[in-house]
Amino acid sequence: MYTPLNYQQINIAAGTNNPSSVKAYNNKSFAYWERSLFQRIQSVIDWTLPEAWEGKTRDFFLYCLFKYGYLAVSENAEFGYFFQPCGVSGYNFYYQPTDVIISSPLYQATLKIGTQCELLKLTPDYTGAWDIIWYFAEKLSLLDNAINMSLINCKIPFILGAKNKAISAALKKIMDQVNKGEPAVFYDSTLMNDPKDKDTPFQLLEIIKNPKDFYITDKQLQDFQSVLNEFDAEIGIPGLPYQKKERMVAQEATMRTYDGCARSQTWINTLTSSIAEIKKLYPNITLDAKLHYDVNDNGIIDGEEVAANE
Repeated sequence: MYTPLNYQQINIAAGTNNPSSVKAYNNKSFAYWERSLFQRIQSVIDWTLPEAWEGKTRDFFLYCLFKYGYLAVSENAEFGYFFQPCGVSGYNFYYQPTDVIISSPLYQATLKIGTQCELLKLTPDYTGAWDIIWYFAEKLSLLDNAINMSLINCKIPFILGAKNKAISAALKKIMDQVNKGEPAVFYDSTLMNDPKDKDTPFQLLEIIKNPKDFYITDKQLQDFQSVLNEFDAEIGIPGLPYQKKERMVAQEATMRTYDGCARSQTWINTLTSSIAEIKKLYPNITLDAKLHYDVNDNGIIDGEEVAANE
């Protein structure tokens, strides 16, 4: 049930956000884009996992890896090869962690890295990719709201004030027919002048003199697609900015593709290095990762040349 907030609760909610009038994260639009971008980011890497890690366990594996940036991988008689979200502790000579701390409801342990477990890392700095998701989800959410407002405002190009109820009803009927898409609307010409004082029975309040000059939805939609393209480039999904697509030469397209692989290449290098350490400790484990969109020196993606016009 809906419960109104009291003054203290409103004050806390407003005071803990800066600027207080903008609530970029605590809304359904942001939650939608956070979920959408997380599913989008999963497509960048193709995984080969142990059979026991497939299905619903695979979903948990991907969530933890992209959320936290690393997982503990170990083996015991009860669970076989297993992974768990964990904390790290201790320092070695190169300031790397020496232990992992696992606090699952069904399993609690402190394991030694290199002998009792290994870390599967997504990023070199032990941080996930959720900051990327939040960064772009905020912008997409704000643009989403702006586009909705723009679409609504574009439906109201003028405001009419009627002198009496009869004129108001006639104007409403005219607007209904216009919104139905009628090619022509007919009205009684006697409505145009008041029979008593011959004054105009309605007034037009012109907020926008030329709606076409103030139509910005097309630009907002372009910005929306640009932000989505930037997210794709950030995580390694190749694509071309559609604004320049017709004028982009093959070399520009190839460089754009390389630019979009920088972050994902760092991820795959870190994963490959940590998988090698895991297989050194557990030679029989089935674990591998590769980029879904792999680019070679000729700008080839999955066997197809980057689309561009010379």
